[in-house]
Amino acid sequence: MTGRSPRLAGPSSLRGQVLLSLAGALLLAQAISAVLLYRSQEARREEGLAHMVALRLVGGMHRPGEGPALGNRPALEIGLPPVPGQQRPDMVAQFTPIGVDRRLGDVEKSLRLIFAEQGIPLARLIVVKRPFAADPLAQARYEEREAPFARHSPPPSEVLVAALQLDPRGPWRVAHVSEPFDRGGLLAPLLVQTLVIYALLVGAMAMILRRITRPLAALTARLEYFTATRDPAGRLEPSGPADLVRLILAHNAMEARIIGLLDEKDVMLGAIGHDLKTPLAALRVRIESVEDEGERARMAAVIEDLARSLDDILSLARVGRPSDPVETTELSALVAAVVEEFEDMGEPVTLADMPRLVLPLRATWVRRALRNLIGNALRYGETARVSLAREVIGKRGSAVIIIEDEGPGIAGSEIARMVEPFTRGDPSRNSETGGAGLGLTLALAIAEQHGGTLRLANRETGHGLRAELRLPMA
Repeated sequence: MTGRSPRLAGPSSLRGQVLLSLAGALLLAQAISAVLLYRSQEARREEGLAHMVALRLVGGMHRPGEGPALGNRPALEIGLPPVPGQQRPDMVAQFTPIGVDRRLGDVEKSLRLIFAEQGIPLARLIVVKRPFAADPLAQARYEEREAPFARHSPPPSEVLVAALQLDPRGPWRVAHVSEPFDRGGLLAPLLVQTLVIYALLVGAMAMILRRITRPLAALTARLEYFTATRDPAGRLEPSGPADLVRLILAHNAMEARIIGLLDEKDVMLGAIGHDLKTPLAALRVRIESVEDEGERARMAAVIEDLARSLDDILSLARVGRPSDPVETTELSALVAAVVEEFEDMGEPVTLADMPRLVLPLRATWVRRALRNLIGNALRYGETARVSLAREVIGKRGSAVIIIEDEGPGIAGSEIARMVEPFTRGDPSRNSETGGAGLGLTLALAIAEQHGGTLRLANRETGHGLRAELRLPMA
């Protein structure tokens, strides 16, 4: 099929919007999953910290029969297994949090439950998080631990400090614990999981959408091509899912019906043109026998008016299915040739300086549109000024043919209606301003046939109408 190639999938296409929606839904689901996993990890982390702090704080406590009692109280059975090399807590007479400490109420609550389960009554318990730089003891222990091995691992940013007092008048047991759980440990597996899910789901959906959108894109291109050319060649072969196959079959049937109707219309118009032009030609011959010269002139004018109206009607009907091909034409030379035709007839038409513009068009039809526009300007404005310009908007260039007259112009509310068929600015239908009111309609149809536009507007300075026939450069 000759026509436009299917466009690539973009954010505004069906494929792009479905993929973006799927990606957004997956991102939201992964975000919710990440929040839930983070909360779960935080809960496990706090539980692990509580148990680690509990182990540190009970370091040095003796089981029954294994050592002395704690102060004046008997030793307690704590139910925790001994840990070889476990760091013992520091025994201090008084413990008070410093200004940079941050109290951890949740960890304190967990520790109280742990000690309560082991039957260890607590007088006071304080758990704070302290910056590593503000804890000299933690710094010293870090140096002792790292120096022999020269590992130079980065120090922790914060240290958890827990202090408990078994007896309100006894010493405090203080433990310093570095957090062993990496908060960022969840990021890597979650990122890998997200990438795998995206690769599987988005990839599978992209393949499914490609199978759906390729026939749709081909059908859209075919519709655009058929709308512009009415060319029956290159009909689509049904493909894709069953629903799309039915759609393409229905479109092919509709296209065949439209082509059949257009063919019937062409045959009918040809017959009408032949049946009407033949009697008109006979009437031209017969009026020569009329002796009254004035009457003969009026009859000839009526016949000529009918012939022009018939020609306009047939041309308007054929403009949708032009038989002549598009050819590269020098538009400036074509405009100059049409203006010269009017000058040879003594019409007041002036031509401004024009740039040399070459573009693909159907010269016969563009010439017909120019004749209609210049003739309309002469009929209602008595003079016509023709100019040609090139305009570039964005990446697209256009050739603009401008025809201006010195007439009364058109009321603003009537301008849009003037390009409708059988609409005339002058209500009279005498030989001077006669016609079927199809000149502007035909010019608009020819402009649209080339992918252009026709714009009518009253001139900003002075009187008169300004017609702009805009044709795309490529």
